[in-house]
Amino acid sequence: MKKLIASVALGSSALTLLAVWSLGWAATPARVQLENKRVKVSEVTYNPGAPRERFIRPTDEVIVFLDDCKYESVDSTTKEKTIRTRKSGEVIWHDKGEDAPQLTNLGSKPYRTIVVELLK
Repeated sequence: MKKLIASVALGSSALTLLAVWSLGWAATPARVQLENKRVKVSEVTYNPGAPRERFIRPTDEVIVFLDDCKYESVDSTTKEKTIRTRKSGEVIWHDKGEDAPQLTNLGSKPYRTIVVELLK
């Protein structure tokens, strides 16, 4: 009986987690690779259909796309939607204080970026 209850609980948890990810209710997964007083380097994964919420960039940053991708960007002021495509190896720059709009991965699989935040 205990095994049955444990199996049901585990299965239920897995299904709940899957639903949270697929409906975009979970934060965009990021894993810090390196951090010191001058730089923070993170690998960020964008899951299909899961929006990354808007924020103001706290630092200057360089973003390197590790995978080909297609995503939708929503302008926070005008609500205009723009579709962008990026190639693996493409590099972009963003300034501190810049609006980082809501992004949604339009692809069928996750894509990854390396975000290098310049702290000083």
